[in-house]
Amino acid sequence: MSRSSSDIVNSLRKLISDGHYCPGERVAELHVAEKLGVSRTPVRLAFRTLEQEGLLQRAGKRGYVVREFTEEDVQIAVEVRGALEGLAARRLAERGLSQQVAERLQECLHQGEVLLGKGYITEDDIATWSDINRRFHETLVASTGSQVIQDAINKNNHLPFASADSIIIDTEALDSEYQKLRMAQMHHRLVYQALSHGEGARAEMLMREHAYVGLRYVELLGMDPTATE
Repeated sequence: MSRSSSDIVNSLRKLISDGHYCPGERVAELHVAEKLGVSRTPVRLAFRTLEQEGLLQRAGKRGYVVREFTEEDVQIAVEVRGALEGLAARRLAERGLSQQVAERLQECLHQGEVLLGKGYITEDDIATWSDINRRFHETLVASTGSQVIQDAINKNNHLPFASADSIIIDTEALDSEYQKLRMAQMHHRLVYQALSHGEGARAEMLMREHAYVGLRYVELLGMDPTATE
């Protein structure tokens, strides 16, 4: 069965996060393609995506190396995203949801419930969730009408694991990852509730917390066997 581009991006994110490709190490299309059992074309596209996310950087005309970054770099970049998206949520709540924006967010919520409502996820669901999540975040931010906020978030998205789209899904632990996505979906619902009631401070707080789903909730949900209580 062929793998989608988003599957390959997710696999590479996981490999980099787990240290299989170290900072400063050169990554080659052919080697990665053979490791993942795919052709070179989707790998080439995945490299470009990961370059935009700040995980890879160009080395010469055609090659890439893994960008050097620390755990603290990731933590701060995620915190900055939470602050910026929180600001966007507060402004949107204060100005009020238009019917069009409300319908777009509701559609994302509905699609998320349909996807997760069966009680589990498959590898094929990862790309679908990624698209739902991206549209929810993009709709919220774009609806503030502030180009300043959008530009700041776009700039921050170029840092490693900073974008809302760069959440890592471990395909070897889909039962556990399902719980993480359920929590993310619940956050989306709570954010929408706050927005629809004009609760700016609450919406801001929720978006700040939501940014940490990929970092802290692994331990909170008992998904990390090395985590301490």
